[in-house]
Parts: sequence; C-alpha cells; structure tokens
Amino acid sequence: MLHYAVIFFVIALIAAVFGFTGIAVGAASIAKILFVVFLILAAATFIINATRRI
Repeated sequence: MLHYAVIFFVIALIAAVFGFTGIAVGAASIAKILFVVFLILAAATFIINATRRI
C-alpha cells in the first residue's frame, strides 16, 4: 500500500511540473489517503503483534 502511495505522489509531482493541476491535485489526494490507510494498518499490526507476544 505504501508503494501505491509513493507512485501516486510521483504522478502528482510530474503532473504539477507539466502544469496539469487537476491531475496533480487528484493524485496527491489519493496518495494522502493511501498513506493514512497504510499508517493505520501498520499501527494496528504493531499493536496486535505486541499484545500477542505477552
């Protein structure tokens, strides 16, 4: 999931350089959403693994 967030971030940067602001905004917002989902899933995984070892 982090891989897709990075890909959309790169697409947003390239689109912004070439002046496609609509595509850049869309790709950046998708990248933000995917990154937040990744953080939530990573935190949940760490918490589950921490409680399972006790």
